[in-house]
Amino acid sequence: MDWLTQLLWPNGHFLGVAWSVWKVIGWAGNVVFFSRFLVQWYATEKRQQVVVPPLFWWLSLAGSLLLLSYALFYEKDSVFIFAYAFTWTVYIRNLLIHSRHEKSQIQCPACGHKAPGSANFCAQCGAKLLKETQNP
Repeated sequence: MDWLTQLLWPNGHFLGVAWSVWKVIGWAGNVVFFSRFLVQWYATEKRQQVVVPPLFWWLSLAGSLLLLSYALFYEKDSVFIFAYAFTWTVYIRNLLIHSRHEKSQIQCPACGHKAPGSANFCAQCGAKLLKETQNP
């Protein structure tokens, strides 16, 4: 088993990496940021059309902030810092737009289908939409 120990912990470093709290934060940022790909892929396959769910933007925000923290406080590399310094603004904007869109939708009293706030009739069943049934 010495060969396995030497493979996993060469020179006393797990997987050859000198681990620290900031290394864990940096790797966590990479894992979170990468997981967006899986979420978007799953949502798109399920609907059979390109879908970018809110979780994609939440993971983008969390991953970019973790990586920005890693770049600022550990790497202190201006290129790395600049790469993540402003990306979070787009993610927050997309989350706000999604939230406004969800709040503006009207639920059909007949079938429960959600319709745009400007619609007068349900596209699913044709029932008249009541504006006071808007989501809170």
